[in-house]
Amino acid sequence: MKPQVVLYKSLPPDALRTLQNHFDVIQFDGVHDDNFAAFKQALTQAEGLIGNGVEMTPKLLDGAPKLKAAATISVGTDQFDLDYLSRRGIPLIHTPGVLDETVADTVILLALGAARRAGEMSAMVKAGRWTQNLTPAQFGVDFHGKTLGIVGMGRIGYAVAKRAYYGFGMSIYYHNRSINGEAEHDFGALRMSLDDLLQVSDFVVVLVPLSEATEKLIGAKAFSLMKPSAVFVNAARGKVVDEQALIHALQTGQIRAAGLDVFETEPLPASSPLTQLDNAFLLPHIGSATTETRLKMVHCAVDGLIAAMRGDYSQSCANRRQLEHPEA
Repeated sequence: MKPQVVLYKSLPPDALRTLQNHFDVIQFDGVHDDNFAAFKQALTQAEGLIGNGVEMTPKLLDGAPKLKAAATISVGTDQFDLDYLSRRGIPLIHTPGVLDETVADTVILLALGAARRAGEMSAMVKAGRWTQNLTPAQFGVDFHGKTLGIVGMGRIGYAVAKRAYYGFGMSIYYHNRSINGEAEHDFGALRMSLDDLLQVSDFVVVLVPLSEATEKLIGAKAFSLMKPSAVFVNAARGKVVDEQALIHALQTGQIRAAGLDVFETEPLPASSPLTQLDNAFLLPHIGSATTETRLKMVHCAVDGLIAAMRGDYSQSCANRRQLEHPEA
């Protein structure tokens, strides 16, 4: 008898067939009020779990006593409690690496879009309001040759720095828990405190994972330290930023503009003040949303889950260190 795996996100046919070749797959196309009871019932027999977009709380997973491994089709792991999984000896597979370049492209898009007022200008043209040459009041600002501050210099941060340094001749500053020697060697990146980075950067990009330590990391104090000409970019998680403080900073001109791909509540409610601000360039969480990258993420998660169910979680395991060194 094949092990039972609960799938809670629709997959491409080839990826689904791969799962079905190895497991008895119980499928859910998302989890919502109409199927939540059935989902909880399926968890009682689940040995494996794979999907995305649903918070898997310890209380919920307490109802999955047979669970041996889980996989999230994302690089972020904030929908799981890693400490809880590790105490139970359950590896969590995620998808690092395969989306770095695509998300870095999105970060540059956000920075350029906000700096050059792309959303505002596009809306003007589409509405038939482009009736004369632009005036200085409608001008944007340059991206090239400026200073870029990266909060979180991991793989994606490195990919952003590479584009900014080689493509746009930018000076790179970064704030990170540890030194990124590769970024310092390749781009002359300078590590500094968060406060110092905020004060000297023309563009501030946030790329840290969401955790208790990073929730609302960027708030009123942070925006007060930024230059009035600064452009702020968030491509991490919405809750890393105090959204009300950001709205205030944009409304009052405390900073020039923001490029945002993530929000505290997603989808972003139409009633959000952000939707009314010309200096907010907004995207619907498209960071990794290309056909090629999403397919790579799916196969990374599927292959990782298959291996983990066999006891091999050496690749793409978010809590590998905790599983291997529980006493640390």
